[in-house]
Amino acid sequence: MGRLRYFFFVVDVGFVLYWLVTYLHLVPASFLFKDYGNPLMVAWNWSFLPLDLGISATGFTALWRERQGLPWRSAALVSLTLTFCSGLQAVAFFALNRDFDPLWWGPNLFLLLYPLAFARPLLRATA
Repeated sequence: MGRLRYFFFVVDVGFVLYWLVTYLHLVPASFLFKDYGNPLMVAWNWSFLPLDLGISATGFTALWRERQGLPWRSAALVSLTLTFCSGLQAVAFFALNRDFDPLWWGPNLFLLLYPLAFARPLLRATA
C-alpha cells in the first residue's frame, strides 16, 4: 500500500470531519461556496454525503484489511474510483455554475486527480 495509506487516512478522516463540521454549522460564512443560503445548493452539497462516507468506509476498509494481511486492493480501487467521482462531480458543478473559488476548486481537484496516481499500479497488481 505504501504512500497510499497516508492519502487514504487524510482523505477518509477529512471527509468524516468535513461532514461533522458541516452538520454542526461550524464553517464560517466567508468559507461557504457561492449561493450557499439557497436551499437547492444546500441540498446539492448534502447529496454528496453518501458518496463521501462511502469513500471513507471503503478507504478505512482497505487500510484495515491491509493491516490484517487480508486482500485490500479491491476496496482500495473502489475508494479511489468513488473519490475521483466525487471530485469530478464537484468540479463539473462549479465549472457549470461559473464559480471559480480556489478554496473549493483546490480540494476537489485534488480529489479528482490523486486517485489517478494510484489506480494504475493497483490495477496492474490485481491483473
